[in-house]
Formats: sequence, C-alpha cells, structure tokens
Amino acid sequence: MFVSRVRHKNKKNGKEYQTFKLLESVRTDRGPRQRMVLNLGVDFSLPEELWKDLANRIEEIISGQQPLFSYSKQVETLAEAYARRIIAYHGKTTADRPDPDYHCVDIGTIDNELPRSVGAEHVVLETIKALGLDELLVRLGFNKPARDAALGVIVAKLVAPSSERATHIWLQTMSAVDELLGADFSVISQDRVYRVADMLLQHKQAIEEHLRLKESNLFNLEEKILLYDLTNTFFEGSGKYNRKAHFGLSKEKRSDCPLVTLGLVMDADGFPKRSDVFDGNVSEPGTLEKMIAALSFPGMTSKPLIVMDAGLATADNILWLKAQGYEYIVVSRKKVREAPAEMVTVREDKRRLIRAALVPGVDEVALYCYSTDKQVKEEGIRNRFEKRFESSLEKVRDALVKKHGTKRYDKVLEKIGRLKERFRRVARRYEISIQKDEDSGLATAISWVRKEQPSLPGVYCLRSNRLDFKEQEMFDIFTMLTDIEDTFRSMKSELGLRPIYHQNEHRCDGHLFITVLAYHIAHAIRFQLRKRGIADHWATIRKVLSSHIRISTTMKREDGKVIHVRKSSKPELAHRVIYDALHLSHRPGQTIKTII
Repeated sequence: MFVSRVRHKNKKNGKEYQTFKLLESVRTDRGPRQRMVLNLGVDFSLPEELWKDLANRIEEIISGQQPLFSYSKQVETLAEAYARRIIAYHGKTTADRPDPDYHCVDIGTIDNELPRSVGAEHVVLETIKALGLDELLVRLGFNKPARDAALGVIVAKLVAPSSERATHIWLQTMSAVDELLGADFSVISQDRVYRVADMLLQHKQAIEEHLRLKESNLFNLEEKILLYDLTNTFFEGSGKYNRKAHFGLSKEKRSDCPLVTLGLVMDADGFPKRSDVFDGNVSEPGTLEKMIAALSFPGMTSKPLIVMDAGLATADNILWLKAQGYEYIVVSRKKVREAPAEMVTVREDKRRLIRAALVPGVDEVALYCYSTDKQVKEEGIRNRFEKRFESSLEKVRDALVKKHGTKRYDKVLEKIGRLKERFRRVARRYEISIQKDEDSGLATAISWVRKEQPSLPGVYCLRSNRLDFKEQEMFDIFTMLTDIEDTFRSMKSELGLRPIYHQNEHRCDGHLFITVLAYHIAHAIRFQLRKRGIADHWATIRKVLSSHIRISTTMKREDGKVIHVRKSSKPELAHRVIYDALHLSHRPGQTIKTII
C-alpha cells in the first residue's frame, strides 16, 4: 500500500485542487494495476515523509501483524482510524443467527479491540426514533452528516454529559453511536460539534412543538395541568459576551458567578412543553405571560390548569390568568396568621404528616396545609438564625469593654442596624436597648429581649379560582410542582446543565436547549420503564447499560488471511430487563464480518 496525491481541476471555475488516496498494486490479466483502497479526502495533512509509515501500519493492522518498529502517535492514530474504515467497507453484514460458517483458525491469534459502549446509546437512539426527532431534522433541512452529528451530540448529553470538547472526544473514541447511525465519527470535526447547537437552536420552536404533539399522542397525555417554574445556573467565566448573564440570587449559592435563568413549562406527567432562557437577574413574575401564552393554539377546546409557586403568584399574574380564562393553583404570598382548627389528613408516612382544610370564598378557595416536616424545617432555620443574630450582638456588646473596640454610640447604632438588615428574618422578634453616656457620647451597655410573637410554623396556604376542589384533590395536584424541581435537579446533576462554559449568548442558549432535548428523551425512557415497574433514575439506568459494548474480534485463518468480526457483546440480565421493558433488540447494531 502507498499514499498518492491526485490532482484535479474544477470544471466550473477552472481551479486546481488535490486529493489523497491510499492505493495498492494488484496483478490483473492485463498486467500490474493500481487499485484504490481508501479515499483520504482533501484534508489529509500528514507530512509526506510519514506517508510510507502510515501505509505500512495500516497494512499491519488489517493483516494482524505485530509492528516491527514503533510509530509516532500521529501515524498510529490515523492508521487505526483508516484501518477501521477499510475493514468496515469490505465487511459483510450477517444476520443475528447466521448459517454455520466454519473456518480453521489459529486460536493463539484471537484478539479483541476497539471496545465501544453501546447499551445506553441503543436505548436513547431508539427513543429518538420513536419520537420522530431524526425524521424531523431531515424535514428541517439537516443533511445526513449534520443530522448524525446532531443526534450524536444529543446522545452524548444523555450518556456522557460534559463540555463540547469532551463530547467530541467521546464520540470519536468511546462510543459506538456512530455505528448505530451508520456514520463515522472518527473524522467528525470539533467545529461541527459546536455548530450543531446553533442549528438546533434555529429550529427550537418547531422542535418543541413536534415533541409536544408526538409525546401527547405516543403516551396519551391529556395536558389538563401545566406546571411552571424557573431555575438558574452559573457561568465559568465573565459572561461579558452574553447579554443575559447577570449576577443574581443563585440557586447553587454561587454569588461569585454570573447567571442565566431557564424557564420550563411541564405537564402533570412531567413532559416539558416549552422552555426559554431569561436574564440571570430576571423578575420571575414577568416571565409568566410569555411562556403560557406561547402554548395557546387555535382549536384548543379547554385551557389547562396552571400550577405555580409563590414567587410567580403576584397579583398582576393572577389577574392575567383570570382575564385569559385560565384556572390556577398557586401558593399564597401572604403570611399565614391563623388556620382552621379542623383539618383532614391528606398525606401520612414515616417522615411526615400533612393535614389540610378547605375554606371557600366568593371567587377563590383557600387550602390551608400543615406539615410536620415543614414545621421542623422552619423552626430549625429560625433557631439557627436566632443563634447567629444573638452571637453577633454579643460581639458588638463585648467590643464595648475591649481596647480599640467600637464604643461610640452612633457607630454602635450603625453596627446594630447592619445586623438587623443582615438578619431581618429574625431581627424583628427582638427588642434591643443601648445605654449611652451623655458626657462621653459612648455606648456603655447593650441588652436584648426576644419578643413572643404568634406564629404558625409548618402552615402554608394554597389559592385557586376553581371552586369545586376537595382537599385531597387540590393538594395532590399542587404537589406535582415538586416534579419540576426534580426535573431541574436531573438536568443539573444527570445531564450536565451546569456549569456553562460558553461565553457567547447563542452558544449558551444552545447548550441549555440541548439539555432540555436530552431531558425529553430521558423522561420518555423513564416514563415507559415506570409502567413496567422500573423506577430508577436516568443516572442509574445509563450506569447499568454502560457495560454493554461493541467489540471487534480478530483471528488469523489457516491460509494466512485475517477474519475481523465486529458485533455487540452478549447482554447480561440487567441489560435484557431494560431492553425487554422498552421492547428493544438485545443486540444493538449489525454483526459485520470481514476477511482480508
């Protein structure tokens, strides 16, 4: 074998260009001839002095020979990639149960190579096909390389969530997803991996609408209840090239990083309906109208029930929901001062007891809920902050008798004022007295007394404009809001939503959108598995499937030719349980046999 440069001329513009090909010399009836083994393309950039080494190494890999000399890393990497393409090109696909095919081989030459994970990829890709996402991308104008790259990036977000650079490496060296797609990711460029997010983001609205309709039909979703909430995540970097990046109240307590906010609307079954990216310091109530209004469409027979927490339940938002004809359940923003004495139990387990009472009104009903778990939590928080506040007061008081301590009355008042602002949740429960020496203008003593205030720890109130609710029904619907919190938790911990390494706004939005797409697929998988009694998190499912791989087995035949067999390993019981629950084949990918 040898590498040859071939010169061409573009017939349209007359420009000359060159391609590179791997050739071999063969004997024919008409004498020696050169036959192309592989087209190396126009981007082949290996220095010419290494061409012979590359050709020799490719021939050694294909024929199963041990190398006599060591090769550079660049040559070794290219040789393995090209040899894999040659073997795949000349291979023949066989059925799962082929007819007997006996060969006399030297068992001492049997070797295994190119292990690639295939289990989780198989499950994800089949779910993508069931949702019709692969066909949708074609209709949206994606050619095959772009479609394969897009699906590969989405699969990577589910199976090995990381940065785009790490995704590129994973697609090339660790996963068999390209074999399942009929593609070759060994030659995919890192730029294409980055551009995929831009292409998907351009069609965000069409993709989300397609998934909404497909999931509704596939899983018989009613969409009678919509849950809405927001979360934010932080940047690694300054975020100065992103207009949405702002400092704000971080969900991860990262006050040192700029943020962006992700808004998500979900149905009662946990399927996302619409997502959007907002400024990191966005006012949560101001996002409601845009998100909910976008889900209205002509022919809608009835509007869904909207469920929100207190952060979104402003008076303006409630008025807007009423004006648009939406029913709602929201958490009251008013502090509960009293609650009905008689309540019914709506939930009881080993961890908590929750009781509730319904109070009817003219245009709204109120559901007062008492939770033992919430009471313990609120009292714990209050006691912790009270101790911190009192400890800070003690430091101010002790400074009155210390050398160089703050003693001036006005400065002491200033320090007390700052403490009240810092601990404003508990400071109002204290009466603080400061004694002053009129002659010197110094503070001489500080004392405080905790006031007893009526409170109802563990009690909160839900509001709704649907007047026919019963206690249990209204409470059960509201607790669905915890599903969206689990969704955000899954996106951040299982699907790599945080942190964001991109600095440009469109790349950041694309990263978040791909994560939302990944959650669509992960939730569709879990939704089906739960019906079969498998309630594992996605992280557990992909970990179980990670041991199912594709591998190449090579062996030398009696006549000196080498047999290459590429196939998936035999699935274990844990793999088969998941495949059976999803009605999938036990052997993902084709079995390919090559004799060279």
